Amino acid sequence: MAFGSMGDGDDDAPMSDINVTPLVDVMLVLLIVFMITMPVLTHSLTINLPVSSSKTQEEKSDNSKVKVVTVAIDKSGQYAFGAESNKVISLDEIKTKFAEIATDNPEQIVAVSADKDAPYEYIVKVLEAAKEAKLQKFAFNTEMKK
Repeated sequence: MAFGSMGDGDDDAPMSDINVTPLVDVMLVLLIVFMITMPVLTHSLTINLPVSSSKTQEEKSDNSKVKVVTVAIDKSGQYAFGAESNKVISLDEIKTKFAEIATDNPEQIVAVSADKDAPYEYIVKVLEAAKEAKLQKFAFNTEMKK
């Protein structure tokens, strides 16, 4: 008989069959792990991210036509247009201003300055409005650590 017996038999030789149950268990666990992780690893988006440096860039002193237009977003989702502007405007007004700017200069840079607690949804709306107006250069204003 292939199985060991509990009786007082003469056969005291060790069992020579391999126990494959742990091997099958490990293989099934690995199969499940690979089935879960492979879709995550193969799904990707190609995004052209800007390259930044640790040094601050100096502004050009020439009077070029390209200037930076700043849109500020606070944590409640209110928009302000311009660097020193405290006047709250709507997203529709921003879209019309972007359309005017794009007709004058399509190489205009749009800088987004958002509160750190502002939801990403508000930032995306500004970027979509700029993209609809055919503006393609964006910048994000950040604060330096002190």
